[in-house]
Amino acid sequence: MESNVRVRFAPSPTGPLHIGGVRTALYNYLFAKKHKGTFVLRIEDTDQSRYIKNAEKYIIDALEWCNIPFDEGPGKNEKFGPYRQSERKTLYKNYADILIKTGWAYYAFDTSEELDAHRKGHEESGKTFIYNWHNRTKGRLVNSLVMDASKVKAKISAGENYVIRFKTPQDEILRMEDEIRGNITIDTNTLDDKILFKGDGMPTYHLANIVDDHLMKISHVIRGEEWLPSMPLHILLYQAFGWNTPKFAHLPLLLKPIGKGKLSKRDGDKLGFPVFPLAYTNETSGDISRGYKEDGYFSEGFINMLAFLGWNPGTEKEIFSLEELIQEFDLKRVSKSGAKFSPDKAHWFNQQYMQTTANSVLTDAYITVLKEKGITKDAAFVSSVVASIKERAVFVNDFWSLSSFFFESPKEFDQKAVKKNWKEDTSELMCRLISVLSAIENFSSENTEKIVKEWITENEISFGKIMQPLRLSLVGKLAGPHLFDIIKMIGKQETVQRITYAVEKL
Repeated sequence: MESNVRVRFAPSPTGPLHIGGVRTALYNYLFAKKHKGTFVLRIEDTDQSRYIKNAEKYIIDALEWCNIPFDEGPGKNEKFGPYRQSERKTLYKNYADILIKTGWAYYAFDTSEELDAHRKGHEESGKTFIYNWHNRTKGRLVNSLVMDASKVKAKISAGENYVIRFKTPQDEILRMEDEIRGNITIDTNTLDDKILFKGDGMPTYHLANIVDDHLMKISHVIRGEEWLPSMPLHILLYQAFGWNTPKFAHLPLLLKPIGKGKLSKRDGDKLGFPVFPLAYTNETSGDISRGYKEDGYFSEGFINMLAFLGWNPGTEKEIFSLEELIQEFDLKRVSKSGAKFSPDKAHWFNQQYMQTTANSVLTDAYITVLKEKGITKDAAFVSSVVASIKERAVFVNDFWSLSSFFFESPKEFDQKAVKKNWKEDTSELMCRLISVLSAIENFSSENTEKIVKEWITENEISFGKIMQPLRLSLVGKLAGPHLFDIIKMIGKQETVQRITYAVEKL
């Protein structure tokens, strides 16, 4: 692969960045870095009616959190800037004019009412209205193909609304190649004459992205499957300008966990998982959408999970660092079919990263949680707690439910466990156990366990009669790490106090 690989991620600032968009950005990033190329961010804000003020910042913040920062883009290495399409609109008009002059485009003055009437008339005849070679020169449509130049000029000078449409060639078989989907052919007679430029001075996506990709020297266009129907027009535009065509790769859709169709925010709301990398506050409604970051996901695990939604390395290995993903990524191993999103798999990836994250990092995070609850403990103690529970946690926010008993003595007890394990003689046995524990000087986990188990054996007591009530006394339920590790960490005095309370309470 040549070293001048240049790819772009070109989102529209119309709201928060969907994880499908993040995956597109990720695949572009991986491809660029593997081939020592450049990853470009371009903001495609030609649709000003849907523009949202804070969306661009959100996009940039999301990429930063995902550890896939752009090499070129707004405010950064603006070699081919500006990188916002709204700041390039005069440029697009020049290129639209070139297509007019070369006969690849034409002015169309049809009103929306006139076009609606054409569509309705066709529907009544059981047909579908398409603005193309079939009807563009028959005189029923109002365009420069059936008008003399002076009349066209007069209409434009008079301020009449117009659009510039691409003149799709007739009777051609267009042969295209997609890096993922292989060879694709299409009959140009089935294509409509897409609008390239609007009378309000803004280009449509089709013209703007082709011009920008050319001027920014984009070598590979890696984008979502939803743009596959636009591929013929885009290739024809390259041909019309006489430019080299980049290589195209259309990624599979991210699908719902249940049922068919594209993954949406509604699916996340319904099933209880986020579909955005960061939490997002709607400027208009004030509604807050959940984000993976705020839900406690590790950015590395999130990216690892996303990478496998549509791509696989061809091995059983699933845990990859970002550097490993860069080395292994290959468009040839990207699936053609949609990838079903699994919240459970997202949890699994996060849990795997939980196990490999340094205890010091997790300790700092848990200390923050504890402070919010008004609890202050030294870092060494919290670190010991983290080490004892992290293998059962998916998120840092799980730590409290798994370890609250290390910081607070239980005041309530699992009644089902009490009924099963706290018998008539249990209180007496627990009082005898208090005497045994009080006499122990070396209160290490190992030593305490040894002495307690020897006492149980010597007195021919069933282990279940001691161990289960003891855990209930210390934890409030039959859960938690190794019992004698708990005893060591909370200390002799707290252990005795908790058993005493349980005897009095139960």
